Parts: sequence; C-alpha cells; structure tokens
Amino acid sequence: MDFPSIQLQESLTIQTLFSFHYFEYAKGFVFDGEQHDFWEILYVDKGEVEVRADDHIHTLHQGNMIFHKPEEFHTVSVKHEHTPPNLIVICFECTSPAMTIFEKKILALGDRERNILSLIIQEGFQAFLPPFDKPTVHHLERNPHAPFASEQMIKSYLEVLLITLIRNQEQASTPDSMKYKQSSLQKEKAEQRIVQQIMEYLKANLSQSFTQDHLCQTFHLGKSRLKELFQSQMQTGVLEAFKSLKIEQAKTFIRDGRYNFTEIAAMLGYASIHYFSRDFKKTVGMPPSDYAKSVKARL
Repeated sequence: MDFPSIQLQESLTIQTLFSFHYFEYAKGFVFDGEQHDFWEILYVDKGEVEVRADDHIHTLHQGNMIFHKPEEFHTVSVKHEHTPPNLIVICFECTSPAMTIFEKKILALGDRERNILSLIIQEGFQAFLPPFDKPTVHHLERNPHAPFASEQMIKSYLEVLLITLIRNQEQASTPDSMKYKQSSLQKEKAEQRIVQQIMEYLKANLSQSFTQDHLCQTFHLGKSRLKELFQSQMQTGVLEAFKSLKIEQAKTFIRDGRYNFTEIAAMLGYASIHYFSRDFKKTVGMPPSDYAKSVKARL
C-alpha cells in the first residue's frame, strides 16, 4: 500500500539562542545599553522598569513584554520610585518574516502565555549553568546533567510562545471572526482563575499564616481538589507556593533597602528572624545577608 507523505511547514523557527537571563534588580540600577543583530524579548515578571528602545522610552509593569528587533539600541533602568523588578531576558535568532509583527510592540501577556514562558524558564535553569543574573555575561554554558532534550524543549516552547502571540495579534485585528473554545479549554481557564484568585489572596496577606483548612473554607474547596489544582497549575503545593511568595517579597524588600532583616521577618509573618533566615536560605540558596551583599555588588 502506498502511504503518501506531507512535508510539515514551519512558519517560524528559532535557529540560535544567544542569552538567557533572569535578573533581580535593585532601585537605581542602570544598564547603559546595547545593540545586536538578533531579537531580544524582555518580560517584567515583577515590579516596574524603564526601557529605552531607540528614541522611545517606555515604563513597563508586571506582565508586560517588549520586543527589541535586530539592530535596535535599548537600555534598562530602575528608577527610585519603581518597585524593584524581576526581569526575564532572552535573545535569539529568528529570520521568519512573521517576526515583523513584533516590531515596536509591547504586549500584556495572559495566563496561557505566562505559563508557556514559565516552562521556558524552568527548562533554561536546567539546561544551562548559572549565573543567570549578570547583564555582562552572555555566554551560555551547557549543564552536563541537564534533562534529556532540554535545549530542544526551550526551542519548542519559545516557538509556541511566539506563534501564540502572533495568533493573538491576528485575532485582535479581526474582532468579528468566530472564536471557538472547546470545553476542555474552558475548564482549564476556570482552574487557572481559581488558582490565580488564591494566589492573589495569598499575596495580599503575606503577613499571615494560613492552613490548608482555612484556604479550603475560604474558597469552598476540598483538600484533595486544592492539592490537585496547585499541582496541575503551579507544580507545587499551596503552602509551598505561599512560602515562595513570602521569600520573593523578602528579596524585593532587601533590594528596596528600607528595612532590616528583623523588620522584614515581622512583616512577612515569621515568629523570629531565625525561621525567616532558614526559609530564605532553603529557597534562595544563601542567607539574607549574603543576598543583600550580592545586590550591592551588582550595583
């Protein structure tokens, strides 16, 4: 029997990765700028930052992504009135004509796009060796213990992210087109909203201490359902996610420079600075004092 084949078309392909960064900047940080012949995306994972792209200056907030086209001069600075930012910066080569849609674009990412970006970051942390937070270090060193095909996963996820963003732009330009949503996608969206609501509740109450019972009662969920939702959407437990939020806020407080460690521990609901330092070191890999020194060194 004859089985005719079809060559699968590739409308967008990532040929090369140049840099992969996750920055945690303090107030007053200034990157004087650079210019290169490949694409760069900058995503604000937290806080605010001022970005210059050629002759245009933009203030980006959490959830914003800016694209720098090849040969576009760009700078980054953190004003003293800004919340200290966490930034994702990825540089890559893509010669697809479809990329022109991103020129001079600042996009607000939705849940789906943020989840894809999160997968890219998770793979990048496993595929390459640190440091990931030095603006002047662009050399990527492969991790000899990286999971199977981790670099290919980065390539695939990055292509999926770009394709998704292009489709979003096209749909936005044709508002009268029909948009079909399968029931499985509706369910996923609903689950994402529930987890997002819980995360927002936790963020607004970082000074508190919660139990699973309290969260179940507050959001009318069973324990098994709460566990299932967080494992599915966050790949962790709800209390572990709450602890991570506390530590991320602690890092922001340290970079802000207005509070000492005892004050930070109290504001985040820790009974003592000992428990705060223990959790911080377990999560970040260094005690708060060493993290504060690293922030000063980057400045």
